Amino acid sequence: MSQMNPKQAHILMIDDQEANLSLLEDILTADGYTNIHSSADPREINYLFHQVSPDIILLDLHMPFMNGYEVMEAISGLKPVGAHLPILVLTADVTPETKREALKSGATDFLTKPLDPVEVVLRVKNLLQIRLLHVHLDDMAQLLAEKLCRTSAALEWTHIEMLRRLAVAAEYRDDNTGLHTRRVGELSAKLARVLGLPDYDVGLLGLAAPLHDVGKIAIPDTILLKPAKLTESEFETIKTHTTVGAKLLGGIDHPLLQQAAEIALCHHERWDGRGYAGLQGSAIPMGARIVAVADVFDVLIHERPYKKAWSVQDALTEINIQAGAQFDPEIVSAFAACYSPNIAENLGVAALERLLGAVEPQRATSDPREVNATDATLILDR
Repeated sequence: MSQMNPKQAHILMIDDQEANLSLLEDILTADGYTNIHSSADPREINYLFHQVSPDIILLDLHMPFMNGYEVMEAISGLKPVGAHLPILVLTADVTPETKREALKSGATDFLTKPLDPVEVVLRVKNLLQIRLLHVHLDDMAQLLAEKLCRTSAALEWTHIEMLRRLAVAAEYRDDNTGLHTRRVGELSAKLARVLGLPDYDVGLLGLAAPLHDVGKIAIPDTILLKPAKLTESEFETIKTHTTVGAKLLGGIDHPLLQQAAEIALCHHERWDGRGYAGLQGSAIPMGARIVAVADVFDVLIHERPYKKAWSVQDALTEINIQAGAQFDPEIVSAFAACYSPNIAENLGVAALERLLGAVEPQRATSDPREVNATDATLILDR
């Protein structure tokens, strides 16, 4: 109604006296109202309410079958919660008790019988103007809510994109393609889906997993890119990237960042307890266990400054060997299920390559559209 001429408002009149209904219709029609509906049977309120969608109701109080109080009670259950629907009560009973009871039941205003045409027109006009303002405010509130939702969604995706770029920036230091983080996220999400995790958790893991190595920003190039084996002191420095990453991502009450911080801290833990912090078995968060498998596999089949790329066949064999030692056996089984149901007989290399988008280990590209693969977290020494 907010965009409507008030004269086009839907008016519903209920009075058991046909003469009163005819008089009201004549008065309102003469004043220019065009959508007037009436009934002498209050029991029709449910049907009429849905058929008319009234903007105002003119209601008699004393009627057979259902009195005006009962009709107002029925209306309160029919109109939307919080909606302003004016009810103009028609009554010859102007005692204080009647008015109080009517107001308590939902009446907005009163018309005293016998009806005065001028008063009818003025009361209806005033109540419809208030109704119009309420509808307009409701429309504005809806528009603002929708705009806020769009703004919140855009802001959320902006935050996600910033985090993604942060992950890529950290990874570029020892992965000149910058695609490792993307592949880890995608493969981790696929493993989570095979494991039967809920869709929400799968999506959250796919977004959080690429941030697993963001703490490498704090590791000097002389250590991170060292082509030779690390010294014990250098290895201790490398290990700090997990705690640094957790500090960078933690401390914010947001599911994505909480998951990312947990993965950053725990993705180098081992199933047998011989990882960075000594967590063992199910004490290691599920997301970190999944990312550990995805990360190691991706690192193995791609060249790094400190290692040559392994063949896919050799990497698959290594992942399988490490079940129960480095990796959660259940996740290794899920990893196998991604490409072959019979890993003991056939590692299914061709099928896995199809799953990973036919990744070529030595191939480097700066265009992420050229590789349809997934990223994982690293379980080698760095």
